[in-house]
Amino acid sequence: MLQTPSVSERQTILERVCRGERGPRVPVWIMRQAGRYLPDYRELRKSADFLTATRTPELAAQITMLPMRRFRLDAAILFSDIMTPLESMGVPVRFTPGPIVDVPIRSHRQVKALRELHAEERVPFVLETIRLVRSELETHRALIGFAGAPFTLFCYLVEGRGSKDFMQARSFLLREPVAAGDLLTLLGQSMSSYLVAQARAGADAVMLFDSWIGLLGPAEYRRFILPVLQRVVSTFRSQARQPIIYFARGGAALLEAITNLDVDVVGVDWNLPLSDAVRQLGPRTVVQGNLDPAYLFAPRGDLGAAIDRVLESGAGAAGHIFNLGHGIHQDTDPDQVAFLVDRVHETSERLGL
Repeated sequence: MLQTPSVSERQTILERVCRGERGPRVPVWIMRQAGRYLPDYRELRKSADFLTATRTPELAAQITMLPMRRFRLDAAILFSDIMTPLESMGVPVRFTPGPIVDVPIRSHRQVKALRELHAEERVPFVLETIRLVRSELETHRALIGFAGAPFTLFCYLVEGRGSKDFMQARSFLLREPVAAGDLLTLLGQSMSSYLVAQARAGADAVMLFDSWIGLLGPAEYRRFILPVLQRVVSTFRSQARQPIIYFARGGAALLEAITNLDVDVVGVDWNLPLSDAVRQLGPRTVVQGNLDPAYLFAPRGDLGAAIDRVLESGAGAAGHIFNLGHGIHQDTDPDQVAFLVDRVHETSERLGL
């Protein structure tokens, strides 16, 4: 799974850890770090709705940089949404506040009517945002681009909205395997080219968010999803050199299958200790995670102890990027985030992690 790199001195600490090189400390960033828990973000959003904010490069770049100015984070992540590319593929999406697809994909005919994404033509605003952020971000801090993984996008396209079990999507996968396979393939091709375009625009690493993959069992993952993901990664690797992070939310039962995916980093949610994930993935794997976001509401003593446990749990991996086990909650106190970032840096430096 892990590729042996030639490390450049120009690489950020996050990039070096992605490649399996232990640095002076454990790097840290937070999923959804440029979001509603920040007062500055809420103020900016008064002037623009969510879609406008994601499609206006100057505003999206400004939002991306908000947490970087406030905290000693080691990486920025592009302010965008996993659904952003879909309208350019022929699927209108609105947010209320979650994503809504008014005409869900339920037939092979609808699948065939979709078009493959060509990012430079269809979502130039995303690439311009990356260029703006990379021109402003300090060289020692990484910029992460991202895309939704094929199955997670598939879930929203077929279900039409968020769901606890995505039964329409899961049943379509089994009832119409040819149509479902064609849709997953199209999404995979589109997202690989989308990630390549982000890398060429200046992203230092890219991430695939598989937010709903935990709804599938290992057999279904291997049959329907793994081959598509392998093609996504292979296509990206043939055209870009940046490291790839794969986050499989709820994916504890899928880790054995994920070892067949040639990614640089595996993100782990908070339901499994990192040490257990490393035992399943192998000691040459770099892991990302995995503090329970709820701990950001705990007293400082409990929060600090939980951070230290995550750091200790990740010490057996080839590398560790500290993160939450999922996105930060909107009611989180920003001062708790500052404490987390400083604690990760100070503890990992002191213990040589």
